[in-house]
This record gives sequence, C-alpha cells and structure tokens, in this order.
Amino acid sequence: MSPPNILFIDAYDSFSNNIVSLLSTTLDADVDILPIDPPGLDPRKPKFAEELINLLRCYDAVVCGPGPGSPTSALDVGLMRYIWDLEPAHLVPVLGICLGFQSLVVSCGGVVKKLETGLHGMIREIDHAAKQPGPHEGNIFCDVPPFKATLYHSLHADIGQESVPADDWVSSRWASPALLPDIIPLAWVYEDRGSHVERILMGMKHRTKPFWGLQYHPESICTEPTGHQVIRNWFRDAMRWNSANGRITDPNPSSLSAITKLPKFSVYSFDKDADDSAIERDSNDYRSWINGDSELASFGLNHCYGSKTLALPIHIEVPDIVEVLQGDRKEYIILDSASAKASRIGADVRGRYSIIALDVDEALKLEYRTGCRHVTAHCSYSHLSPPREVSESIQLGSRQTVWQLLAAFWARRKLAADGHSAPFLGGFMGYTTYELGLEGIDVKLHEERCHNRPDLCFAWITKSIVVDHTKGTIRIQCLSPSEPEGKLWAASIADKLSASAVWSEGARADLNKRAQLSQSTPPLSFKPLFAKAHIQVPDADEYESKVRSCQESIASGDSYELCLTDQTHITLPHRPPSQARILQKSPSWHLYRALRSRQPAPFGSYLRLGGATLVSSSPERFLEFGSGPESVCTMRPMKGTVRKSAATPTLAHARQLLHVPKEEAENLMIVDLVRHDLHAVCGPGRVRVPKLNVVEEYASVFQMISVVEGRLPPSPHQEEGQGIGKTGLDVLAASLPPGSMTGAPKKRSCEILHEIEGRRERSLYSGVVGYMDAAGRGDWSVTIRSLFRWDDEVTTATTATPTTTAAVGATAASNGQGQEQEQQVEVWHIGAGGAVTALSTPEGERDEMFTKLKGPLGVFADEAD
Repeated sequence: MSPPNILFIDAYDSFSNNIVSLLSTTLDADVDILPIDPPGLDPRKPKFAEELINLLRCYDAVVCGPGPGSPTSALDVGLMRYIWDLEPAHLVPVLGICLGFQSLVVSCGGVVKKLETGLHGMIREIDHAAKQPGPHEGNIFCDVPPFKATLYHSLHADIGQESVPADDWVSSRWASPALLPDIIPLAWVYEDRGSHVERILMGMKHRTKPFWGLQYHPESICTEPTGHQVIRNWFRDAMRWNSANGRITDPNPSSLSAITKLPKFSVYSFDKDADDSAIERDSNDYRSWINGDSELASFGLNHCYGSKTLALPIHIEVPDIVEVLQGDRKEYIILDSASAKASRIGADVRGRYSIIALDVDEALKLEYRTGCRHVTAHCSYSHLSPPREVSESIQLGSRQTVWQLLAAFWARRKLAADGHSAPFLGGFMGYTTYELGLEGIDVKLHEERCHNRPDLCFAWITKSIVVDHTKGTIRIQCLSPSEPEGKLWAASIADKLSASAVWSEGARADLNKRAQLSQSTPPLSFKPLFAKAHIQVPDADEYESKVRSCQESIASGDSYELCLTDQTHITLPHRPPSQARILQKSPSWHLYRALRSRQPAPFGSYLRLGGATLVSSSPERFLEFGSGPESVCTMRPMKGTVRKSAATPTLAHARQLLHVPKEEAENLMIVDLVRHDLHAVCGPGRVRVPKLNVVEEYASVFQMISVVEGRLPPSPHQEEGQGIGKTGLDVLAASLPPGSMTGAPKKRSCEILHEIEGRRERSLYSGVVGYMDAAGRGDWSVTIRSLFRWDDEVTTATTATPTTTAAVGATAASNGQGQEQEQQVEVWHIGAGGAVTALSTPEGERDEMFTKLKGPLGVFADEAD
C-alpha cells in the first residue's frame, strides 16, 4: 500500500521543515511542500481555480503552516484563503497551524487580535476536549492524555471568550459562539496576566467542513510527544471524511515546479536537474573551469597526504608556532582553541584542536561577492623569482551558485579520511559574511554597496599544522604530488621548530629567558598607538529605541524573536604595509595575542585573508560535521549570557539566572530554527536534540547552549556524472546566516533587522569562520566577540593630540587642546547585540549588548594603559 500524500503550504516560516518531518514520521506520509505564493499558481490568472482544484486532488489532506505576519494579509497567507473558500464539491481535509489556524478563524468570521504580551517559546499546559465532542464528531483531541505544548504567537483568535462569565466558563468553553456557529472550540490555554486570566484558543474544528486548526506548535522540540496523538487523530478523521464523502485522489503526482520535498537542499541540485545540452551551449558555467586545465583550475589536483608528528612543549602556544614559521607573511588563517589550556576554567574539550594554515600567500583563494555572477580564483607565487600573481574569473550560470562551484572543486580533490588525520588534513579554510547568508534566503540589500569586498573567501590549504591540546602533540602535514615529497617538507618544518630558541628546553625552564628569546615585539611599543584610539560605541538611548522597534514587530506577529545588533568603531593610526607585513610589528597580531589572553575561547581565530583582518574569541560553534554519507552534523546555538562577577561567580549562580522563561525561550526558538535548517538537508526523522538549554562556563561569561544533531542521508545510487551525496557543505549553505544571529522566522526577521539596524552591513560579524577539509570534515564558528577591519577602509583623518580612549558606553573625547594634524587611520569594528523577545526590556538588552562588547573592546583600553 502506497503512503498517504499530504500537501504542506509553507508560509516562509523557520519551523516548517520540522512540521513536515513530524507529518512524515508520525503518519508515514509522503509530504510535498508548496510555498504560499508559487509562481505557477497565480490567483490573477483565469484558470487559477481550476488549477488549484486539480492540484489538491492529488492529495489526501493539506496542512497550512505557520508563518510571519497577519491572517488578514493576503500576502502573508497566500493560497490559504482560497483553500478555505473551496466549493463543497472540491473540499479537502485541512489542518491549519498557527498562522494557518488564525487564517481559518478569520475565514469563519472570527477576529484576530494582539495578545497582551506575546507567547514565544513559552511552554503551556493545553486544556483540551478529551471527551466531548466524541471522536466521530471530529474531535481530534478525543482521548488524548494531558500534555504541554510550545507556543509561538503574538496574535490570537477572539471568538468572544472574554465575555463569558467565569462561573459559566467550565460548562460553555466547548460550545460554539452564538455569532460564530462554524467554530467549535477544542483546546485552550490560560495565561495569568496578574489582574486577570487571558483565555487563548488553541484548537478548533469547522462545524460542517473538514477543517481543523491548532494555535500551538506540535512540531516544537518542547511539545510533549503525547500531543502527537492529535496529529494522528486529525489524519484519521481526514481519511474518514474522504471515505464518507467519496473523495478519490488523483494517483498522478502534481507537475507544479514549485513543489519540493525533504530533504530538499543540495549544492548539486543544478547538476542533477540541468539539461546538459543546454549547459554545453552556455559559456557561463563554472564546470567548464572546474574540468579545465588552466593553471588555477589544476591547483591541488592528484595530491597525496604526508605528515610528521611532534610532541608539543608545554610552554609553547599557538602564536609561538606562527611566529617561528610564518612571521613575514601577508596572509594568515589560524583557528585557535585558546581555552584548551585556560587554567581559569580547566581544560576545554569543546576546542580540542587548533589549526594553523601555512604559506597562505601561495594557496589558491576563491572569492565571491553577493549579487555577482562570477567567482574570482587567484594565487600568489611569491616564492618564485620574480614573484607573480595569477587570477582567473569563473562565470556562474543563471541557476548556479557559488556553493555548487565549491562542491565541485572539493569533489575533484577529495581524499579518504583516516584515523591519523583528524580533524583536518588540508582543504578549504576561510570565512563568509552575514550578507552571504542573506543572499541565500533571498533578503535584498537596499543600499548600493560601496566596496568590492568578498562575502566568501575560501583558501585551499595544502600545508598546515594541527595542534592536539589533549594529547600535547602537533601534526605537521602537507598535500603534495607525492607522499615522500610531503613527508620531506614536514620533516624540514619539524627541524625548523625544534631548532628555534623558543622551542628549546632551556627556554622552557627559564621563563624570563623565554620572554627575552620570544620573537614577539614587547607590548610597550604598542601603547602609544592604542592610546590614540578613538572609540565610538552605540548610543545607549538609540539602542533602547531599536529594542522597542523590535518588540513592535514581534507584537504585530512579524517575528518570534529578533537578534538585534549594533557596531562599535575604533580608529587607529594606520601602519604602512611594509611594517605590518612583519607579524610582530602588526597591531592586529598584538590585539590577537591580547584578546586570546584576556578572553580565551574554544573557537578563536586570527585571519588576514581576502582584504580582511579578523581577531576573534568566539565561544560559539556553529556547525561541525563528519565525512561521508550518514555522517553527523552538529550545531550548538548559543543564547543567554551572564557576565562573571562578584554577584555571579560560579556555574551554579549562572544556572539560577539563566534557567528562567525568557532565557530558555530565546534558546528554544533558535533550537527549533536550527532543527528546521538541518531537516532541509538531512530529511525527516534524522534530527535530534541531545542537549537543551545547558549552561556552560567560559573565561569571562556564562552561556546557555543547546546541541542539535542531524544525520546526512545515505548517498543515492547515482549514475556517473550525476553528482555525489550530500555533505556538510550542503548543511553550511542551507543554514546561513546563523539562526542565533537572526531570530525567527529567519527571512522576515532579517528583513526587519536590516531596516532597524539602519540598512548597514554586519559584514564579518554574524558570519562564520572555519574549514571543510579534503576528506569532507568541517568545523565552523559564529563570528562573535570579535574585531575586524578591511584593508580598503583606510582614510585620512584630522586628529588632535593628545587624546584619550573612551570607556564602554561613551564616545572618545579629547583630553586637551592639542595641535591638529592629518594622518592615515584604519577602522576596526566590533559587533554586539542580543535576542529581543516579547519579554525583553530595553534596559536589559542594552546591558547585554554592552556586556558582550566589553571583552573585545577591552583590549584597546588594556593595551593603552
């Protein structure tokens, strides 16, 4: 017997895939997904009604899903309103959820109003009609035991419930309102508002039509599984209605091109579906470059892996290794688990490994800027005489993405993983900006971008060092044309490290001697530079006003949670490239050393790549994944922050402060969003949450985190040339921008934030940094608690001397009447913010933003003292 067919109407919600997974696994159903506004089904066309009827005839039932906005807005509900208005002969069983439920209420004559305070991520006991009406009367709650469910809504259905006297409520709560006879209430939630209790309709059925609705979210990770019986009951009643009314479905699947299924995201989707003959005629196709034999297209092909392992002296830190080996380079990629040895909190196994890319200057770089139809490949051959630069432009076809190019590039260089090369053997390392993620969810940037900076810069690294902080070893490794060649190079690097003064036993025994031998420039030399820093932090009152704007959007039903951010700008005297090229003379390197000491984190980084400089002490892992089909992809959304202080000195104190409804709701909303992102790639029933709302300790703060895991689907049996199975790159592409930096629903929230934040770019902040190695393994962190600058952002400024550095919460001011002079300055940026919900206070959000700002901003004040 074939599985039942269900059509899910997607209103661009960030929980939709979770509902599809619930339907698929609970009902053993085949679920098609259709957006509310499919281009092939236009209500303005003459045959729309006929086309809609023919479409619905293919399905046993329909689910109208949640989404942002109002049920009275035609743009927000799209196809839903036409489904409620179907003629009796063409009716189909329907379940409305959240927005779909509210749309059903409106179609029955009910009114939808704002709640007194929104209930986003709140878990409540559902008061449902467990006994009457009976199961044969369409009561989908019949015989369902008590359960709690997650609510995500600011609007609610008003069917006159507040006019019912308290004494009459128990006996009349399941009766249809006199003025709304088509609405039969099936479930309620009661919210204590202090002076009164707000009655909130949670479930209903239509009196005569096969329409049901749920206000709560049955798919949420915190809705108790007992409540899933409601879904089973609904589908049982739907099939019973079909049988009683002689409704027969069309066995032929719909040909509407907008229909998708789970799993639905693949960077190879174009490769599988494209017309090859058409591609051959299209010169704008990345595959002509990938399969070509140009100098850069051939970079790194047919390489072998070679390595050498050394014991790591206990006194050696990651920056020491870099200074010995790479002190005169232009570009750097260092993924630094500085907290792995942080004695303040003990060993941190969240960041067991640090990875140092070597000879990044000579690595192939792939750069992409959002909105462009090409990718730039370039490489420097600085070791040649004379040095030379090679650059090639790779065109993308009209339906192609940069992710497809990256996947194809990686596939040609793929190597088998082994137990000795974990977690990285060479491959992609780099960053993406927040704006790259916006492009992936079709959020438009309204302003013309006045720069040509890359939004994605990946280097293909063939020489690297992996530091295992748990074992106390370093692995020097190389991808090269032959294994002996790679091992020979690794041995030469090992010899260079062992022979360095900082590596010697004498230096380890005598820390004073080590300080003298260290190749780092004494910190004192940077004090005059940092003393001239001009710091402009966000205005506290303006930030509070932005918080209130966020809450207005939340109250209107346009978002459940908005992750508001702002930026601090620091201007410093610019050092010429000739000086900055020497690592120990670079202010950014000194900031990196200071930040990793001040705020060690498991996912810190130092990058000079693609015209950007990034100094990060990120505590948040975004995505980690293994290699091969059915490997596990892990995401660790982080929400809820408490700064360490005399009032909150221990983990126990932090748990008391963070295990409250507001903080847990913030985390829960992002967990459900991340589940949605993973379901898109992994498919139904392949996502789980092993940790929910766990408080962790870091050097200067406590954070609430959750862990969400998805298992990649098995590799399909595809013919030669039809692509490969899904990889972690698919998950990365499908999950940007990070949900912990956007809010939910992601698309609408990002559009709202773009306006509230003044249409400015977040840039590297809220993006990701990490790697995907040649074996397919990857680890990416969210770019937070970070400082960054761009090489092209150097300006001439008139300055007065002397000046002083501002404290957090104020702007820098002159300390006296000095002589004005012109000098070149570089601009550093620090982003900070927090998740705004209906329960937020403007003052609390302001304080959280400044708390997160203090860590990275403090390095300027510290080093200027």
